Amino acid sequence: MGKLKQLAGQTAIYGLSSIVPRLLNYLLVPLYTSVYPPSEYGKVTELYAYLSFLSIILTYGMETGFFKFWQSEKGNPKVYTTTLISLFISSITFIVFSVIFANPTAASLGYENNPEYIIWLSLIIGLEAITAIPFALLRQQNRPVRFAALKFINIAIQVVLNLFFILLCPYLTNKGYQLPTWLFNPSIGIGYIFISNLVAIVVTVLMLIPTMYVKWVFDAKLWKKIMVYSLPLLVAGLAGMVNETFDRVMLKRLIVDSSSAMEQLGIYGANYKLAVLMTLFIQTFRFAAEPFFFSQANEKNAKELYAEVMKYFIIFGLFIFLGVMLYLDIVKGYIGKDYHSGLKVVPILLLANLFLGIFFNLSIWYKLNNKTIWGVYLALFGATITIVLNLWLIPIIGYMGAAWATLICYFSIMVASFLLGNQFYKVNYPLTRIGLYFLVASVIFIISQIIKIDSRFISLSINTILLLSYVGFVYFMEPSLKQKFNKR
Repeated sequence: MGKLKQLAGQTAIYGLSSIVPRLLNYLLVPLYTSVYPPSEYGKVTELYAYLSFLSIILTYGMETGFFKFWQSEKGNPKVYTTTLISLFISSITFIVFSVIFANPTAASLGYENNPEYIIWLSLIIGLEAITAIPFALLRQQNRPVRFAALKFINIAIQVVLNLFFILLCPYLTNKGYQLPTWLFNPSIGIGYIFISNLVAIVVTVLMLIPTMYVKWVFDAKLWKKIMVYSLPLLVAGLAGMVNETFDRVMLKRLIVDSSSAMEQLGIYGANYKLAVLMTLFIQTFRFAAEPFFFSQANEKNAKELYAEVMKYFIIFGLFIFLGVMLYLDIVKGYIGKDYHSGLKVVPILLLANLFLGIFFNLSIWYKLNNKTIWGVYLALFGATITIVLNLWLIPIIGYMGAAWATLICYFSIMVASFLLGNQFYKVNYPLTRIGLYFLVASVIFIISQIIKIDSRFISLSINTILLLSYVGFVYFMEPSLKQKFNKR
């Protein structure tokens, strides 16, 4: 329990650095969906999907490589400077070429009238890639508070600037104030979302300069070792990103009715945001878990610890699933009414992301055994499923096909990773207990769907009782939690 408390504590702090700022950021979704029609918000969804791919390419597995070799090299500072220099050179090169070829790139994506989008977005993702290793160092040094502060400032800047450009400036203009065009130009529209992001990442880079202010030494021999370890993770990451974002990239190209394609993309993207709690939980868990798993690898009870982590991860993940679905009448208020037609994808995406989180837990078997090539195989397996199902289902049922493809993909790679892990690094996960928790959560969810009451107060009261029944069941089933609770 001591180790689990350590992991939980760090996850909580990393969670504050992601969940609280991101929730502030996600509070902008009602703003976007009230100011911009689905067709315009669809552009934001699509372009940020491209950024997800570029993020994987520009970091090319270096974060995980840094953790691995920092551990094996016993904190050799050359691991930090070598990976930092590598990402710095590749990111700057990417930015330069993106600026040079901004016009043809914009035209190929259907944004020939807005080549500035390409310039802004390339600066955002290039600078974010440079910050990857300094942030990884903070995680490795167990400095989650500084990590959290920097992340919070980044998101706070984005929130403030979005409110300034999208709410305040139009309000002042409508009131007759003449703002200089260099400060506000209404024709930029959704571009201010990207500008806000760009300003925030520039400030983040400036604040990370003290972390990067070291004697830069590049060890070519060490770099080759790190690259051999990390490049399979790049391929795995790209294939994984296909699983995550291929649907949003291809929706407008696969929907038969092209006139509604961007509208459907906007609706799907907005409702995807309602699965934010599950997504953020997985993200914050990974921030804390990856260095934690590596640090515990040589302990005698490492496998037992990994099994316990998996169990509590699933318990909390199911709690988030139920929390969102049982209070969906409240949660849906975060997006405009024009987007509510897509609420039916929310439970599918929540469950899909839970399976993805379980897969991340299971992936420790190939990372610890230097078998990262298996991460490539699993990701390619998932990418194949994603591509085939999206090509098949989206033309038939639109964005619902994208949601089902995501669920089937993540479930498949989760099962495949579990079966392979039993061959190479067997961990005795408490499958019966985990299956029981899934069963109870499923029954509670089904009951909530069957009971339909017009009174919102009564409906939410019943759902609260259902959620508390899940909490009570977990309390009854977990003696260690009962003991900790009784002590307090």
